[in-house]
Formats: sequence, structure tokens, C-alpha cells
Amino acid sequence: MNIVVCVKQIPDPADPGALNADHTLKRDGKLILDESDSYGVEMALQLVDKAGSGEVTLVSMAPNGEVSGLRTALAMGAAKAILVSDDALKGAGALDTAKVLAAAIKRVDGADLVLAATESSDGYTGTVPEQLAAVLDLPSITFAKSVEIVDGTVKVQRQTEAGYDECEAPLPALVSVTAGVVEPRYPSFKGIMAAKSKPVDTVTVADLGIDAAIVGWSGAGQEIVDVAVAPAREAGEVFEDDGTAAQKIVEFLDGLKVL
Repeated sequence: MNIVVCVKQIPDPADPGALNADHTLKRDGKLILDESDSYGVEMALQLVDKAGSGEVTLVSMAPNGEVSGLRTALAMGAAKAILVSDDALKGAGALDTAKVLAAAIKRVDGADLVLAATESSDGYTGTVPEQLAAVLDLPSITFAKSVEIVDGTVKVQRQTEAGYDECEAPLPALVSVTAGVVEPRYPSFKGIMAAKSKPVDTVTVADLGIDAAIVGWSGAGQEIVDVAVAPAREAGEVFEDDGTAAQKIVEFLDGLKVL
């Protein structure tokens, strides 16, 4: 069982965010593994352990050859990683990301399953997994709260507002997992030391056979023209309960057209 996990390295959410002059998020410093992706890494490791053979390969896209977040996932137990790092990818949107990750995944021989988070913690588009499945021409299941492999089929409990649906798809397939699908392990000291020597193949868009002119800002179908500070929250209105507060609240909500 060979599994590819798409992981994103993001600025530490504990640090104040900053923007570049082109209004994109600064990613120049150390990046960490997106917590939402740690669930996919753990799920992959458990599936490989249950299968009794195989390995987990990480695929990521990040600037400046940054590997700090990848090393965390490697310390958890993944075998190796592919990092796509290229200045041409600055400003890349969700579809660009899907195309680049797909090209990187094609470098992995015999991938039985591709796992991804439902969305990243710094982008929240929630579209990359489905776009990735479309580019790879794979069946896909989203919002998985449990994943099981049985006789060449991936069986999933898919989270819904009403509970969950039981879904399945033939392998190879792509599955996006929710936070809480499993409890991610903490890297051990032994794992951290081993991660330092695990292979990380750093490639560019040219290495993947992608024209730099169709990705990033060069191929973007959108442009960030301005960013403004959110207006300060206005003071609310206080209703003193003199016996008419309920009626005043109803009138207030009616004025907002929410009733």
C-alpha cells in the first residue's frame, strides 16, 4: 500500500500575519506543517501499517526550498517527500496548486491512494482536493471521517450535516479527510533524528514539465487590487429590561430583516 499525502507548510498561526507589497501572505520565514494535514499523514501511516507493507510519500509546494513542515511529517513516519519550490509559483491559485501537485504526484510510482485535508488553515478555499482529483482523473470522496481499505476498494464514512454517508471507490483514488479522522501522533526523538536523513526531492515547475508562464501571477485569472483594514466593530445597543425589552429586540431584528 503506497500512499501519497498532500501537505501544506504555512506561517505559524501564533505569529502575527504580514502581507507582501502584492497583497499576498508573507511566507519568507520558517513554515510549519498545517495542523489539518497532520490528520492525513496519520491516517496514511495507519493504513500502511494495517496493510503490512508500503510507504507514505509527502507532496508539498512551498517557497524558498522550505522543508521545516515536511520534516515534522517525516518525523511522524513518512518515508520521503517531494517539494515543489519555484519563484514562478508566487501568486498561484487553487487550480495552479492542483496542477502542480498532480504533476508531482505522477512522479511517485504505484500510488494506491492520495490523501489531502479538506482545506488549508491559511487559505480555506476547500477546492484543491477535488481539482486535484479531476486533473489526475481519479475517483474522489470528500469529508472523510473514517477510511478503510478492503480488497482494492477505499471505504469511507463521509461527514454530512445529518451524520455520515457510507461511500466507496476503487483504487487508486483521492480522499480528503476531516480534522479528527484520527489522532495524530507526536514525533518521537528517534523519529525527529531519522527525519533529518530522509530524502526530500526538491523540484521546479520546469522539472515537472509545466510552463512557468501559465502558473503563478503570470497565469492567474484574478488579481488582488487592494487590501483594507476591517472596520472597527461599532458599539452595540443595550436594551434594559423594563418589561418591553422583548418587543424592542423583535423590532430591532425586524429592522435587520432577519425575521
